Amino acid sequence: MESLKIAFFCWESIYSERIGGLSPGATYLAESLAAKGHEVHFFTRGSADRTIKGVQYHYVQPFANNIVDYSKSMSDLMVRRFRDFDAPAFDILHFHDWHVTEALHQLKDRTTIFTFHSTEYGRAGNQIGQWWEAKEISGKEWYAALTARRITAVSHVLKNEIMWLYNIPFEKIDVVSNGIYPEVYEAIIDPGRVKEAYGIHPYAPLVLFVGRMEYQKGPDLLARAVPLVLRHRWDARFIMAGQGTMKYELQQMLAGLPVQFPGYIPDSEYVRLLNASDAVVIPSRNEPFGLVLLEAWSARRCPVVADVGGLSENVTNFTDGVKVYLDPASIAWGINYVLSDPSRAAAYGRNGRRKVERHFLWSVVAGKMLDVYRKALQ
Repeated sequence: MESLKIAFFCWESIYSERIGGLSPGATYLAESLAAKGHEVHFFTRGSADRTIKGVQYHYVQPFANNIVDYSKSMSDLMVRRFRDFDAPAFDILHFHDWHVTEALHQLKDRTTIFTFHSTEYGRAGNQIGQWWEAKEISGKEWYAALTARRITAVSHVLKNEIMWLYNIPFEKIDVVSNGIYPEVYEAIIDPGRVKEAYGIHPYAPLVLFVGRMEYQKGPDLLARAVPLVLRHRWDARFIMAGQGTMKYELQQMLAGLPVQFPGYIPDSEYVRLLNASDAVVIPSRNEPFGLVLLEAWSARRCPVVADVGGLSENVTNFTDGVKVYLDPASIAWGINYVLSDPSRAAAYGRNGRRKVERHFLWSVVAGKMLDVYRKALQ
Protein backbone atom coordinates (compact mmCIF):
# COMPACT_ATOMS: atom_id res chain seq x y z
CA MET A 1 0.00 0.00 0.00
CA GLU A 2 1.37 3.42 -0.93
CA SER A 3 2.16 5.85 1.87
CA LEU A 4 -0.88 7.58 3.33
CA LYS A 5 -1.20 10.93 5.05
CA ILE A 6 -3.30 10.24 8.16
CA ALA A 7 -4.81 12.60 10.74
CA PHE A 8 -5.73 11.31 14.21
CA PHE A 9 -8.16 13.24 16.40
CA CYS A 10 -8.17 12.14 20.04
CA TRP A 11 -8.58 13.97 23.32
CA GLU A 12 -5.67 12.17 24.98
CA SER A 13 -2.29 10.62 24.26
CA ILE A 14 0.31 9.01 26.48
CA TYR A 15 2.68 11.96 25.96
CA SER A 16 0.40 14.79 27.09
CA GLU A 17 -3.03 14.36 28.65
CA ARG A 18 -3.38 10.73 29.71
CA ILE A 19 -6.68 9.62 31.24
CA GLY A 20 -7.38 5.93 30.53
CA GLY A 21 -7.08 3.13 28.00
CA LEU A 22 -7.90 5.42 25.07
CA SER A 23 -4.50 7.11 25.23
CA PRO A 24 -2.30 4.01 24.67
CA GLY A 25 -4.80 2.60 22.17
CA ALA A 26 -4.64 5.66 19.93
CA THR A 27 -0.99 6.56 20.55
CA TYR A 28 0.52 3.14 19.86
CA LEU A 29 -1.66 2.65 16.77
CA ALA A 30 -0.38 5.97 15.41
CA GLU A 31 3.21 4.96 16.10
CA SER A 32 2.72 1.59 14.44
CA LEU A 33 1.28 3.21 11.32
CA ALA A 34 4.21 5.64 11.21
CA ALA A 35 6.61 2.69 11.54
CA LYS A 36 5.03 1.21 8.41
CA GLY A 37 6.00 4.34 6.45
CA HIS A 38 2.83 6.44 6.68
CA GLU A 39 2.74 10.14 7.57
CA VAL A 40 0.75 10.47 10.79
CA HIS A 41 -0.39 13.70 12.46
CA PHE A 42 -2.01 13.49 15.92
CA PHE A 43 -4.30 16.33 17.03
CA THR A 44 -4.80 16.30 20.80
CA ARG A 45 -4.53 18.38 23.96
CA GLY A 46 -1.20 19.75 25.10
CA SER A 47 1.16 22.72 24.80
CA ALA A 48 4.11 22.72 22.38
CA ASP A 49 4.02 20.70 19.13
CA ARG A 50 6.59 17.93 18.79
CA THR A 51 7.39 14.76 16.88
CA ILE A 52 7.71 11.49 18.81
CA LYS A 53 8.52 8.11 17.22
CA GLY A 54 7.61 9.40 13.78
CA VAL A 55 4.22 10.85 14.79
CA GLN A 56 3.70 14.63 14.52
CA TYR A 57 1.73 15.91 17.53
CA HIS A 58 -0.26 19.13 17.19
CA TYR A 59 -1.65 20.43 20.47
CA VAL A 60 -4.64 22.52 21.48
CA GLN A 61 -5.71 24.01 24.80
CA PRO A 62 -9.50 24.09 25.11
CA PHE A 63 -11.52 25.62 27.92
CA ALA A 64 -15.15 25.28 29.07
CA ASN A 65 -17.23 24.73 32.19
CA ASN A 66 -18.46 21.22 31.39
CA ILE A 67 -17.24 18.18 29.46
CA VAL A 68 -19.65 18.62 26.54
CA ASP A 69 -18.73 22.26 25.86
CA TYR A 70 -15.07 21.46 26.56
CA SER A 71 -15.10 18.80 23.84
CA LYS A 72 -16.71 21.20 21.37
CA SER A 73 -14.05 23.81 22.12
CA MET A 74 -11.36 21.18 21.67
CA SER A 75 -12.83 19.99 18.37
CA ASP A 76 -13.03 23.53 16.98
CA LEU A 77 -9.39 24.15 17.87
CA MET A 78 -8.34 20.80 16.40
CA VAL A 79 -9.99 21.60 13.06
CA ARG A 80 -8.26 24.99 12.99
CA ARG A 81 -4.89 23.31 13.55
CA PHE A 82 -5.76 20.57 11.04
CA ARG A 83 -6.25 23.11 8.25
CA ASP A 84 -2.71 24.37 8.78
CA PHE A 85 -1.34 20.97 7.74
CA ASP A 86 -3.88 19.94 5.09
CA ALA A 87 -1.67 20.67 2.08
CA PRO A 88 -1.14 18.26 0.49
CA ALA A 89 -4.48 16.94 1.62
CA PHE A 90 -4.82 14.19 4.21
CA ASP A 91 -5.96 10.83 2.82
CA ILE A 92 -7.57 9.51 6.03
CA LEU A 93 -9.13 11.34 8.97
CA HIS A 94 -9.40 9.01 11.98
CA PHE A 95 -11.52 10.10 14.96
CA HIS A 96 -11.38 8.36 18.36
CA ASP A 97 -14.43 8.36 20.68
CA TRP A 98 -17.19 10.92 21.16
CA HIS A 99 -15.07 13.87 22.34
CA VAL A 100 -14.09 14.72 18.74
CA THR A 101 -17.53 14.36 17.13
CA GLU A 102 -17.75 18.12 16.46
CA ALA A 103 -14.48 17.89 14.49
CA LEU A 104 -15.89 14.96 12.51
CA HIS A 105 -19.00 17.05 11.76
CA GLN A 106 -16.92 19.89 10.31
CA LEU A 107 -14.86 17.50 8.17
CA LYS A 108 -17.58 14.99 7.28
CA ASP A 109 -17.06 15.34 3.51
CA ARG A 110 -13.57 13.81 3.80
CA THR A 111 -12.60 10.13 4.10
CA THR A 112 -13.42 9.54 7.74
CA ILE A 113 -13.04 6.67 10.21
CA PHE A 114 -14.60 6.71 13.66
CA THR A 115 -13.36 4.28 16.32
CA PHE A 116 -15.49 3.32 19.30
CA HIS A 117 -13.26 2.42 22.23
CA SER A 118 -16.38 2.24 24.43
CA THR A 119 -19.91 3.67 24.62
CA GLU A 120 -21.60 5.94 27.13
CA TYR A 121 -23.96 3.05 27.88
CA GLY A 122 -21.03 0.82 28.78
CA ARG A 123 -19.16 3.46 30.78
CA ALA A 124 -22.30 3.90 32.88
CA GLY A 125 -22.23 0.18 33.72
CA ASN A 126 -24.75 -1.02 31.09
CA GLN A 127 -27.24 1.75 31.77
CA ILE A 128 -28.84 4.32 29.48
CA GLY A 129 -28.14 7.46 31.46
CA GLN A 130 -30.92 9.99 31.94
CA TRP A 131 -28.73 12.90 33.11
CA TRP A 132 -28.09 15.62 30.57
CA GLU A 133 -24.41 14.86 29.89
CA ALA A 134 -25.17 11.19 29.19
CA LYS A 135 -27.90 12.15 26.74
CA GLU A 136 -25.62 14.63 24.97
CA ILE A 137 -22.74 12.15 24.76
CA SER A 138 -24.96 9.33 23.50
CA GLY A 139 -26.35 11.70 20.86
CA LYS A 140 -22.83 12.53 19.72
CA GLU A 141 -21.96 8.83 19.50
CA TRP A 142 -25.05 8.22 17.36
CA TYR A 143 -24.18 11.15 15.08
CA ALA A 144 -20.56 10.06 14.69
CA ALA A 145 -21.62 6.51 13.80
CA LEU A 146 -24.12 7.87 11.27
CA THR A 147 -21.68 10.34 9.69
CA ALA A 148 -18.33 8.53 9.45
CA ARG A 149 -17.59 6.62 6.27
CA ARG A 150 -16.53 3.57 8.25
CA ILE A 151 -16.58 2.58 11.93
CA THR A 152 -14.24 0.36 13.91
CA ALA A 153 -14.87 -1.24 17.30
CA VAL A 154 -12.28 -2.84 19.57
CA SER A 155 -14.27 -6.09 19.97
CA HIS A 156 -17.16 -7.99 18.41
CA VAL A 157 -19.15 -7.48 21.60
CA LEU A 158 -18.72 -3.71 21.29
CA LYS A 159 -19.72 -3.92 17.61
CA ASN A 160 -22.98 -5.62 18.60
CA GLU A 161 -23.53 -3.01 21.31
CA ILE A 162 -23.13 -0.17 18.78
CA MET A 163 -25.49 -1.84 16.33
CA TRP A 164 -28.10 -2.27 19.08
CA LEU A 165 -27.75 1.21 20.57
CA TYR A 166 -27.52 3.26 17.39
CA ASN A 167 -29.07 1.06 14.68
CA ILE A 168 -25.86 0.94 12.64
CA PRO A 169 -25.68 -1.65 9.84
CA PHE A 170 -23.43 -4.67 10.39
CA GLU A 171 -21.39 -4.09 7.24
CA LYS A 172 -20.35 -0.54 8.21
CA ILE A 173 -18.42 -1.68 11.29
CA ASP A 174 -15.06 -3.48 11.31
CA VAL A 175 -13.54 -5.02 14.43
CA VAL A 176 -9.94 -3.97 15.06
CA SER A 177 -8.72 -4.85 18.53
CA ASN A 178 -6.30 -2.96 20.70
CA GLY A 179 -2.71 -4.14 20.73
CA ILE A 180 0.28 -4.24 23.02
CA TYR A 181 4.07 -4.21 23.19
CA PRO A 182 4.44 -7.28 25.46
CA GLU A 183 8.10 -6.69 26.27
CA VAL A 184 7.12 -3.54 28.19
CA TYR A 185 5.39 -5.70 30.81
CA GLU A 186 8.19 -8.20 31.31
CA ALA A 187 10.42 -7.74 34.33
CA ILE A 188 13.06 -9.85 35.99
CA ILE A 189 12.17 -9.37 39.64
CA ASP A 190 12.13 -11.23 42.93
CA PRO A 191 8.38 -11.50 43.66
CA GLY A 192 9.07 -11.96 47.37
CA ARG A 193 11.00 -8.70 47.58
CA VAL A 194 8.20 -6.82 45.81
CA LYS A 195 5.65 -8.27 48.23
CA GLU A 196 7.82 -7.41 51.23
CA ALA A 197 7.88 -3.77 50.09
CA TYR A 198 4.12 -3.77 50.73
CA GLY A 199 4.42 -5.56 54.07
CA ILE A 200 3.31 -8.89 52.56
CA HIS A 201 5.03 -12.18 53.40
CA PRO A 202 7.10 -13.28 50.38
CA TYR A 203 5.25 -16.60 50.14
CA ALA A 204 1.75 -15.18 50.58
CA PRO A 205 -0.38 -15.24 47.40
CA LEU A 206 -0.97 -11.75 45.99
CA VAL A 207 -4.22 -10.89 44.18
CA LEU A 208 -3.98 -7.72 42.07
CA PHE A 209 -6.65 -5.34 40.77
CA VAL A 210 -5.61 -2.29 38.76
CA GLY A 211 -8.16 0.10 37.33
CA ARG A 212 -10.52 2.96 37.93
CA MET A 213 -12.51 2.66 41.15
CA GLU A 214 -15.81 3.09 39.31
CA TYR A 215 -19.00 1.03 39.00
CA GLN A 216 -18.17 -0.05 35.42
CA LYS A 217 -14.92 -1.70 36.56
CA GLY A 218 -16.57 -3.75 39.33
CA PRO A 219 -14.18 -3.15 42.25
CA ASP A 220 -17.14 -3.49 44.64
CA LEU A 221 -17.73 -7.03 43.35
CA LEU A 222 -14.13 -7.93 44.13
CA ALA A 223 -14.41 -6.26 47.53
CA ARG A 224 -17.37 -8.47 48.43
CA ALA A 225 -15.42 -11.51 47.21
CA VAL A 226 -12.45 -10.87 49.51
CA PRO A 227 -13.95 -12.44 52.69
CA LEU A 228 -15.01 -15.48 50.65
CA VAL A 229 -11.47 -15.95 49.35
CA LEU A 230 -10.07 -15.63 52.86
CA ARG A 231 -12.27 -18.47 54.12
CA HIS A 232 -10.23 -20.81 51.92
CA ARG A 233 -6.93 -18.93 51.73
CA TRP A 234 -6.40 -17.07 55.00
CA ASP A 235 -2.94 -16.07 53.77
CA ALA A 236 -4.13 -14.31 50.57
CA ARG A 237 -3.33 -10.61 50.27
CA PHE A 238 -4.92 -8.06 47.97
CA ILE A 239 -3.75 -4.86 46.31
CA MET A 240 -6.39 -2.68 44.65
CA ALA A 241 -4.57 0.08 42.77
CA GLY A 242 -6.27 3.04 41.15
CA GLN A 243 -8.39 6.09 41.87
CA GLY A 244 -12.09 6.81 41.52
CA THR A 245 -15.33 7.77 43.20
CA MET A 246 -15.78 4.36 44.89
CA LYS A 247 -12.39 4.26 46.59
CA TYR A 248 -13.45 5.65 49.99
CA GLU A 249 -16.50 3.37 50.11
CA LEU A 250 -14.33 0.34 49.32
CA GLN A 251 -11.79 1.27 51.96
CA GLN A 252 -14.56 1.42 54.55
CA MET A 253 -16.05 -1.87 53.36
CA LEU A 254 -12.71 -3.69 53.65
CA ALA A 255 -11.39 -2.08 56.81
CA GLY A 256 -9.50 -4.63 58.88
CA LEU A 257 -8.99 -7.05 55.98
CA PRO A 258 -5.65 -7.65 54.20
CA VAL A 259 -6.34 -5.24 51.34
CA GLN A 260 -4.16 -2.27 50.38
CA PHE A 261 -5.21 0.77 48.33
CA PRO A 262 -2.02 2.41 47.03
CA GLY A 263 -3.97 4.74 44.70
CA TYR A 264 -2.35 5.70 41.44
CA ILE A 265 0.89 3.81 40.80
CA PRO A 266 3.49 4.73 38.15
CA ASP A 267 3.99 2.38 35.22
CA SER A 268 7.27 1.04 36.55
CA GLU A 269 5.67 0.02 39.84
CA TYR A 270 2.68 -1.45 38.03
CA VAL A 271 5.01 -3.73 36.06
CA ARG A 272 6.72 -4.85 39.28
CA LEU A 273 3.39 -5.63 40.96
CA LEU A 274 2.07 -7.36 37.86
CA ASN A 275 5.06 -9.69 37.74
CA ALA A 276 4.87 -10.35 41.48
CA SER A 277 1.15 -11.17 41.50
CA ASP A 278 -0.32 -14.66 41.70
CA ALA A 279 -3.67 -13.68 40.15
CA VAL A 280 -4.88 -10.61 38.26
CA VAL A 281 -8.59 -9.94 38.67
CA ILE A 282 -10.68 -7.98 36.13
CA PRO A 283 -14.27 -7.94 37.48
CA SER A 284 -15.71 -5.33 35.07
CA ARG A 285 -19.44 -5.05 34.52
CA ASN A 286 -18.76 -3.70 31.02
CA GLU A 287 -15.41 -4.03 29.26
CA PRO A 288 -15.29 -3.30 25.53
CA PHE A 289 -11.80 -4.74 25.29
CA GLY A 290 -9.75 -4.82 28.50
CA LEU A 291 -6.13 -3.70 28.13
CA VAL A 292 -5.25 -5.06 31.58
CA LEU A 293 -5.91 -8.52 30.16
CA LEU A 294 -3.17 -8.10 27.53
CA GLU A 295 -0.85 -6.63 30.15
CA ALA A 296 -1.38 -9.61 32.45
CA TRP A 297 -0.79 -12.05 29.61
CA SER A 298 2.33 -10.16 28.54
CA ALA A 299 3.71 -10.72 32.06
CA ARG A 300 2.59 -14.39 31.84
CA ARG A 301 0.09 -13.91 34.66
CA CYS A 302 -3.17 -15.82 34.95
CA PRO A 303 -6.24 -13.52 34.71
CA VAL A 304 -9.56 -14.06 36.49
CA VAL A 305 -12.04 -12.14 34.34
CA ALA A 306 -15.72 -11.31 34.32
CA ASP A 307 -17.51 -13.18 31.54
CA VAL A 308 -18.41 -9.97 29.71
CA GLY A 309 -17.42 -8.00 26.62
CA GLY A 310 -13.95 -8.23 25.20
CA LEU A 311 -12.78 -10.20 28.23
CA SER A 312 -15.16 -13.03 27.45
CA GLU A 313 -14.38 -12.79 23.74
CA ASN A 314 -10.62 -13.05 24.13
CA VAL A 315 -10.14 -15.46 27.06
CA THR A 316 -10.35 -19.19 26.40
CA ASN A 317 -11.69 -20.55 29.68
CA PHE A 318 -9.37 -22.86 31.61
CA THR A 319 -6.71 -22.45 28.93
CA ASP A 320 -5.36 -18.90 29.25
CA GLY A 321 -7.53 -17.60 32.08
CA VAL A 322 -10.61 -18.20 34.20
CA LYS A 323 -14.01 -16.65 33.45
CA VAL A 324 -16.39 -15.88 36.30
CA TYR A 325 -19.90 -14.50 36.70
CA LEU A 326 -20.63 -10.98 37.93
CA ASP A 327 -21.15 -12.34 41.41
CA PRO A 328 -18.81 -12.13 44.44
CA ALA A 329 -19.09 -15.88 45.12
CA SER A 330 -18.12 -16.71 41.55
CA ILE A 331 -15.23 -14.24 41.61
CA ALA A 332 -13.99 -15.75 44.87
CA TRP A 333 -14.25 -19.25 43.38
CA GLY A 334 -12.16 -18.16 40.37
CA ILE A 335 -9.47 -16.61 42.57
CA ASN A 336 -9.28 -19.67 44.78
CA TYR A 337 -9.11 -21.93 41.74
CA VAL A 338 -6.10 -20.03 40.42
CA LEU A 339 -4.34 -19.87 43.81
CA SER A 340 -4.89 -23.57 44.45
CA ASP A 341 -2.46 -24.69 41.75
CA PRO A 342 0.42 -22.30 40.92
CA SER A 343 1.82 -24.54 38.16
CA ARG A 344 -1.55 -24.59 36.38
CA ALA A 345 -1.85 -20.80 36.75
CA ALA A 346 1.64 -20.40 35.29
CA ALA A 347 0.63 -22.54 32.30
CA TYR A 348 -2.43 -20.36 31.71
CA GLY A 349 -0.18 -17.30 31.81
CA ARG A 350 2.21 -18.78 29.25
CA ASN A 351 -0.70 -19.62 26.97
CA GLY A 352 -1.89 -16.05 27.25
CA ARG A 353 1.53 -14.74 26.26
CA ARG A 354 1.48 -16.94 23.16
CA LYS A 355 -1.96 -15.57 22.25
CA VAL A 356 -0.64 -12.02 22.56
CA GLU A 357 2.23 -12.78 20.21
CA ARG A 358 -0.11 -14.32 17.63
CA HIS A 359 -2.96 -11.81 17.64
CA PHE A 360 -2.29 -8.63 19.59
CA LEU A 361 1.09 -7.19 18.58
CA TRP A 362 0.70 -3.59 17.44
CA SER A 363 2.24 -4.38 14.05
CA VAL A 364 -0.56 -6.90 13.45
CA VAL A 365 -3.27 -4.50 14.64
CA ALA A 366 -1.95 -1.68 12.46
CA GLY A 367 -2.14 -3.98 9.43
CA LYS A 368 -5.81 -4.65 10.16
CA MET A 369 -6.52 -0.92 10.47
CA LEU A 370 -4.85 -0.31 7.11
CA ASP A 371 -7.32 -2.80 5.61
CA VAL A 372 -10.14 -0.61 6.96
CA TYR A 373 -8.52 2.47 5.42
CA ARG A 374 -8.43 0.69 2.05
CA LYS A 375 -12.16 0.00 2.27
CA ALA A 376 -12.85 3.64 3.10
CA LEU A 377 -10.78 4.87 0.17
CA GLN A 378 -12.52 2.66 -2.40
